[in-house]
Order: sequence, then C-alpha cells, then structure tokens
Amino acid sequence: MSDAELVLRSTRVITPEGTRPASVVVAGGTITAVLPHDADVPPGARLEDFGDDVLLPGLVDTHVHVNDPGRTEWEGFWTATRAAAAGGITTLVDMPLNSLPPTTTVGNLRTKQDVARDKAHIDVGFWGGALPGNVKDLRPLHEAGVLGFKAFLSPSGVEEFPHLTQEELARSLAEIASFDGLLVVHAEDPRHLAAAPQQGGPKYADFLASRPHHAEDTAVAALIERARRLDARVHVLHLSSGDALPLIAAARADGVRITVETCPHYLTLTAEEVPDGASEFKCCPPIREAANQDLLWQALADGTIDCVVTDHSPSTADLKTDDFATAWGGISGLQLSLSAVWTEARRRGHGLDDVVRWMSAHTARLVGLDARKGAVAPGRDADFAVLAPEETFTVDPAALHHRNRVTAYAGRTLHGVVRSTWLRGERIAADGEFTAPRGRLLTRTH
Repeated sequence: MSDAELVLRSTRVITPEGTRPASVVVAGGTITAVLPHDADVPPGARLEDFGDDVLLPGLVDTHVHVNDPGRTEWEGFWTATRAAAAGGITTLVDMPLNSLPPTTTVGNLRTKQDVARDKAHIDVGFWGGALPGNVKDLRPLHEAGVLGFKAFLSPSGVEEFPHLTQEELARSLAEIASFDGLLVVHAEDPRHLAAAPQQGGPKYADFLASRPHHAEDTAVAALIERARRLDARVHVLHLSSGDALPLIAAARADGVRITVETCPHYLTLTAEEVPDGASEFKCCPPIREAANQDLLWQALADGTIDCVVTDHSPSTADLKTDDFATAWGGISGLQLSLSAVWTEARRRGHGLDDVVRWMSAHTARLVGLDARKGAVAPGRDADFAVLAPEETFTVDPAALHHRNRVTAYAGRTLHGVVRSTWLRGERIAADGEFTAPRGRLLTRTH
C-alpha cells in the first residue's frame, strides 16, 4: 500500500459483509483495501476521520430524466448532477426522454454525450429508447454502450417518444434478447387506462381512479409472458401496484428473468395525504394508498422488489397546475431520495445496509456497473457518501439544487443528513459547496 493516497475512517462503514468500524484505503481513485479501524495510516496518505458518521458507497440511481438537451429549462446535466451529489448519489443513468432529441439512435446518443461531458458532477450512463420503427437502431445503440433500453406500453406524455403496441414490443424484445440486452418497461396497459374514468380537475381521488391498479397488473402480466417466451431480460420500472407482486414472484420462481424497482415517493407518500390540487404529487403510475405501500415494503424485505430509484422527472413550475389531468406528471427527488427512504426504512425496522443494497448494490448490478460501483470493497471506485443518519432536517425547497425547486417533500422532516459526497477519492460536495465537474460518461463496457 505504498501508493496509498487517502484513508477514510469511520466507526460505521457499510461493506458487503456488514457495517463495521474500518479504514478504507484509496489510491488512484480506487479502493485498494478495507482495513481495521485502528490500522496504521500508510506513509504519505491523508487521513479523513468521520467519527461516528456512516461511510457508505455512493448511490447509483438508474432512473433519472435529465431532459438535456432540448428541455433544459426543466433540468439539465449541471443542475441534476449537483442535486444528485448533494444527496449522496455518485452515479446516475439518464432516461432516453424527455430530451430533444431522444436517445433512440447512435447519433442522438452522441449528441447527448457531447452535452453532458463537461457538465457532469457525477458519473453518468445512458439508456437507449425502444420506439415503434427503431428495431434497426437497437443493436447499434447496444454496441455504442447504452446500458439497456426503455419502452412505454402506454403513452409517454411526449409525442417524440411513442409507446409500443404488444406486437411492437414483441419485435423489439426479440431483437434485444438476441444480444442479451435489457429492456426496462413503463408497464401500464393503455386499454385499461382508456376505460378508466377521466374526470380531470383538482381532486386527487379522481386522478388516482384514472390510473387503476389493474392497468399496471395487466401490463406486467403481458411483459412476463413475452419475456418467458423469449428468455429475455426485462425490468419493471417504478412499480406502484402491490397487486402485481404475486405475478412477479411466481414468474421469477419459474425462471423468468425479471427484476423490479420502486421509488421513494411510493414508499414514503400515500394517497390519503395528497391535498387536492397539489400536483407536485402527480406521477404515473400514481402514489397509492397506505395499505398498498405496506405491500411494497414487504416486497422489498423479501426480495421481490430489487431496488429503489428516484424516477426524477422534473418540469418547470408552471406545468404543475392544480388540474391533475393536465399537470405534468413527475416527481423531483434526486437530492432527497436517500434521506426520504432512510426515514421510512428506519421507522419500519430496516437498517442502512438494507437501503444501500436497494439503492446502490442492486442498481449497480442491474446495469452491469457492479464491477466498479455499488460497494465499499477493494477494486471498486472510491465513490462514497458520508451520512449522519440520526440527524434530521426539514425540507426547504429553497435549499434544493434542482433547477426547478418544486417538491412533494416540502416541509417534511427527514432523517439522514448527507455530510459529503466523494467521487473516485475526491470530495465533490459538502455543505452545499461543489467542486468543478469531475464526472465521467459511462458505457456498457466501462
């Protein structure tokens, strides 16, 4: 360890083997050793001692809408990655919409990479998009390094990213399966959505009725059957319906290669508490009832749900009108996701090691970055968050680093203050201050 440059020490370091006192040795941006807490500091290395604050691997958020280029008034790589860093996230994967152009061809991917390159405060990977008519583009995108492909089974909300019919899904999934790629799916059935009551207006109960459980359940069932026939890898995005969980568990037991995510807002907010007209709570699928939320937590505990990601989907404030039918559907959560999930997890008896598994280890594995990300272990990137888990703060929208400071968490008291965030052994965020962008653009072969 004569080349050691840095030692990070804490009485609580979350490692794959559990939480323990340790000293983490870093050289060249990589973790080279995890030693006992009282180990000697190698000659020439700098010591950072965090006392009892928790040292955990930087989070990996695989579901983020950065909206850059094309809709940068909604967000952008500069602001999104700063907000992520402030919240302990060191890697994000950008969705192929709502940018203009969407990431549906290699040329469009290159455009997005060029925009992101000098603005990324954290590491950034990219999803490709599966649209009607772009089957020919899927393999080239895979070879260009996208981490997988996003598809909608119901309208996406933006005209440049139309949804797949079941026949189009079959064609796209067959192509993706031919190179063992990953398809991640917004699973709501358009027929059930069209048949649901569409009243509009400010009442949250009316909006909830317009996105019923069975729209998700039916779409998930159809996706399972497609994946079963093709032996394809599929992932259900932002699951909100607890009724779909038995289908998923049974499919997985039968050998279907399916994984599932949910989001902080489904785990921490409930339909019963959403005020009428408060469209900062609008997302699709919707925030459901407290009893449904209990099912999601049970599925996290038993492993049916693999991971927790933000689905950060911001817009300008003027698009968050008090009419749930016309307001933009998306919740901004990058900066607050760790604290929000930890607040509810601790209340339900889970530990921080559980949160790290859901929000770092499993997300890194989902997108094939687990050789470098998602754990405090030798050989991994020296990406960390330092968290004071017992401390609380009250969410003030003015303190957020998102471009548009609209949040469903305003005024909530959360546990877990992120003291600092580290990328490859460099402190990139602390106390609201940031270094110049140091993030790298990640590809499937990175």
